[in-house]
Amino acid sequence: MDDRVPVHTIATAARLTGMHPQTLRKYERYGLVRPARASGNARLYSDVDLRRLTRIRYLVEGRGLNVAGLWLALAIEDRLASIDASAGPEEIRAAIAEVVGTV
Repeated sequence: MDDRVPVHTIATAARLTGMHPQTLRKYERYGLVRPARASGNARLYSDVDLRRLTRIRYLVEGRGLNVAGLWLALAIEDRLASIDASAGPEEIRAAIAEVVGTV
């Protein structure tokens, strides 16, 4: 099964990540996670979303990041994941600078 298929309701996602449903809604409002929408506008989370939420929980609880720090850290992670694995140090620095320059 594809881990990008949205199958988990907000209640299930909250239980599996150890977060309150309101916290999941807050992270969605800030654009940190983008669950799919089912009929009736219900949020549906994929396994990829759950892994991202678990990462967010670690960054908040384990590293003390606030929402602004989360946004920056995740934006850098996302940008680095999008570049070629053979990218050199200059390309990596440029990708990070690109993200940091948007803050």
